[in-house]
Amino acid sequence: MYPEWLDFLGLLALLALLGALAVLAIVLRELAPSAGLSGRGRFLLAAGLGMGVLAFAAKATAITLMVTLPQATLAPLSAVHHAGRAPGRTPPATPAAVPVKAVYAWRPLPDTAAPADAVGPARVALGERLFHDKALSRDYSVACASCHDVAGGTGADGRATSLGIAGQVGRRNAPTVWNAAFQARLFLDGRAPSLEEQAKGPPVNPVEMGMHSLAEVAARVAARPDYRAAFAAAFGPAQAVDIDAVVAAIAAYERTLVTADAPYDRYVRGDRAALDAAQVRGMALFEEVGCVICHHGPNFSSASRFDARAPYRMFPAYGNAYVARYRLADDHGLGAERAGRGVWKVPSLRNVALTGPYFHNGAVTSLEEAVRIMATSQLGRRVVPGAADPAEAAYWSAADRALHRVPGRELSEAQVRDIAAFLRALSSARLAARVAASGG
Repeated sequence: MYPEWLDFLGLLALLALLGALAVLAIVLRELAPSAGLSGRGRFLLAAGLGMGVLAFAAKATAITLMVTLPQATLAPLSAVHHAGRAPGRTPPATPAAVPVKAVYAWRPLPDTAAPADAVGPARVALGERLFHDKALSRDYSVACASCHDVAGGTGADGRATSLGIAGQVGRRNAPTVWNAAFQARLFLDGRAPSLEEQAKGPPVNPVEMGMHSLAEVAARVAARPDYRAAFAAAFGPAQAVDIDAVVAAIAAYERTLVTADAPYDRYVRGDRAALDAAQVRGMALFEEVGCVICHHGPNFSSASRFDARAPYRMFPAYGNAYVARYRLADDHGLGAERAGRGVWKVPSLRNVALTGPYFHNGAVTSLEEAVRIMATSQLGRRVVPGAADPAEAAYWSAADRALHRVPGRELSEAQVRDIAAFLRALSSARLAARVAASGG
């Protein structure tokens, strides 16, 4: 069916034609004889007046269309013009949405870190004994658990830097062992690719446990009949008590140290009452500000087994007053000393509220201060006491090869508190209760 406005145009064209014929008749019968015009003159006069009539009719038609036709008729014509669409194609009723950025998927932590056959009960029990045995240190004074206190709840020691044999003070903060099984890189600088390789480090570190060699560690364990029986039960009678079996047992135990019971985990599994309003605001800010660029995935680390494409980051990325105040650039991690900045593994933020003090030197005791430092040193933001400037900015991630849009370069103190509140929601309910019971 033709639209109604086409019938209307046809009527106007008919009226214009009739008007032109009337003009022609007037010219031939009255105007031309009165002016004494010849045949050629009569034709030119008729043509001129006829064109005038047609031009007037065309203008009148356009004006009438603009006034009388409905907006629904004109709007598609305008849309075709402005969108550059081919005439005759009907524009879609709803324009296609243009995605601005990928949606970040929040995920809970799995309940287990390894298949059951990889952490059999005999192997786990043996690993737990070794983890707590001070015989793995030269003077029988330090165990793995001395710096990674699992019984106390946090899996760390709560000190700025750890104590080793003979009262020696280490140079780095001890990270928690909880959920370490989900990390693809271990130690603060990420130099170990597995729990087994990490377990070989502290026993022969001269400050930490001070054994002369890994062979000495294995020999001390193998000299005890009770351990020989436990290794036979865990690995079979043919397995020698060597360093590989020792660290395999310790790693099996560490793979059971999983905390998937944080309020955050309950929230993303569907319990909308698990987080309060401040924590939900902080969760949104954690994504919007750009924290998820490094601290993403269920274990909140780009060095985790969930996605370890970019496990390292330069720190500090931006110079600021915090760097000198807390001596954050004195230790460069895996970075070259002449570089002036460190290179560190992206740590997990699981249980971060329970495992202070913070950073590789343990110089910061406040979680809110740690948020300020990271926002300033890694995201180039400025923390302000009042409301933050909402103007958008962009952040390029070479690891993701993506441009992340972020809401301005300022962060208010209220937003800092909200982010810290969300970080507290990453604490295991079980560990938090244990820490509270121990007076921590």
